[in-house]
Amino acid sequence: MDFRQRFRQRFSQRSEVPTHPSLRWLGRRLHDPNLWHLGRRSVAGGCALGFFIAFLPVPIHMLLIPPLAVALRVNLPIALASIWITNPVTLVPIFFFAYKLGGWVTGTPGLPAGFEFHADIASITAAANQIWLPLFVGSSICAAGGGLVGYFGVQGLWRLQVLLRLHRRRRRRLTKAAS
Repeated sequence: MDFRQRFRQRFSQRSEVPTHPSLRWLGRRLHDPNLWHLGRRSVAGGCALGFFIAFLPVPIHMLLIPPLAVALRVNLPIALASIWITNPVTLVPIFFFAYKLGGWVTGTPGLPAGFEFHADIASITAAANQIWLPLFVGSSICAAGGGLVGYFGVQGLWRLQVLLRLHRRRRRRLTKAAS
């Protein structure tokens, strides 16, 4: 069983999704075949979109994906699934890396050694003022890199799968012809 068959069995049917209350506002645009087609370009685009949005420090990842997938005409379920590379377990390491990368690129020093964080508005504002630029720059770099890796990674893996399938087919033909 290949990837397409497993994916189709695991996720809901295309006809059920446009009636879902959270996506109903997109209306007829959800009937675009590219949003559901498991083709190389559509899947690669969906993976790239999901990886790109996943690295941005915004709290509404899942709400950004459907309108962007519709606008870019990429696979919606793949984009929604690939956004979960930033989950509650990986969120802190990913954004810490993005902050460090952004600090290195912008030349911003790290947080001071005596930095203390308190859960009040003044402390949150002070922390946000210190980390917003390195976090934004680092997250943008990671998002662009993640999108490129997602797109070209899927393209390369898809191509490899096709080549392996052709190789197996040729080998079967040769063994049939030899026997």
